[in-house]
Amino acid sequence: MAVLIASCASTLRVYEEALTKTASARYSVLFMIHGDANYVFHDTVGIAHFANEEALAKAHTVAQQNPEAEVFIFHDRPKSNAFLFFPQRDGDFFYYRNGRLAATHSYWRDEGVSRFATQAALYNQFSITGTPGTTDTSNMSGADARTSDSVVRMFVYFGHEIPEVEGLHYDASYPDSTLTIKKFSKDFQVFTANTKPFDLGVLSTCFNGTPYSVSSFAPYTRYLIASPTNVHLSYFDMAPLEHLERSLSNSDVHNFARKVATHAFNKLSSDVQTVVSVVLYDIQAVEQYVTSVNDAYMSSLLAIQSAPTLTLAHCDCADQAPFASPLMKNGVEVLYRPAQFGRDANKLQHSGWACWKLSK
Repeated sequence: MAVLIASCASTLRVYEEALTKTASARYSVLFMIHGDANYVFHDTVGIAHFANEEALAKAHTVAQQNPEAEVFIFHDRPKSNAFLFFPQRDGDFFYYRNGRLAATHSYWRDEGVSRFATQAALYNQFSITGTPGTTDTSNMSGADARTSDSVVRMFVYFGHEIPEVEGLHYDASYPDSTLTIKKFSKDFQVFTANTKPFDLGVLSTCFNGTPYSVSSFAPYTRYLIASPTNVHLSYFDMAPLEHLERSLSNSDVHNFARKVATHAFNKLSSDVQTVVSVVLYDIQAVEQYVTSVNDAYMSSLLAIQSAPTLTLAHCDCADQAPFASPLMKNGVEVLYRPAQFGRDANKLQHSGWACWKLSK
């Protein structure tokens, strides 16, 4: 019995050599991969893929191909039991420093006071840009203990659409728990406490390119890549994040973000026949638009929340009178390809902003 119980335990493993014998890290990348739901999809030839597992593999590849970066990987897994009876931890953590695995840990996803409390504690324990007083700098060599301002920081979230209203379940293993973009962004602030915002954020999710969702991340990132339409989880390909010492050598985050968005768009366009839209949002430049439509957008969310009998659908904000405005072009770089079939094939352009369309 003791052997069985021990098999379900987890100890933080730190590989000291990977921490003490690495050079300075110029980049910091945070991957958050949600896998506690149905992420099976089929490609154009009918082959089934487990999207969250593919995203995890890609994150490991990015981590291993970055000799001048630290990379955090958090993977949410469905609950499972060992030998039918013994619950296993449902969160996995991997930390890479300069291409080498430096720490691993498995944890309970529901043990923290907030959704990301456990992840944030691990993040701050190892990050070269973490909250002052929490980062263990004893493992850092001279130039490795960089200031927050000198490190380019990025986060990438893989998952289903993050809901904008209450009452929609998100985690299959926690049916009584709900998630909204408001809760997500509020809990996410632990990753930027006492340090600068991220330079680039990526939401590899469906339909989170909305005025409300984008503005929710305004305090936490300078640029955001998201989609106002449907997108397969693993198809936001992150290959451009490999070898950041080459692709981001001049620290021009804006141009780098364009490359990331373009690569993801081209990969999607070649692999799927449905609508494809990837948008780069300059958070500061879009502020005027999202502020101007905030009251109208919040009213639409109230209508959704209070009228469950309505059929809900996303639409282009440019097609809705309260949201169509010349301001909506400011700060957005839209990559869009219509669907190859069906009703969406006739929509030849998109504003880059998603809104809610209510119909009886």
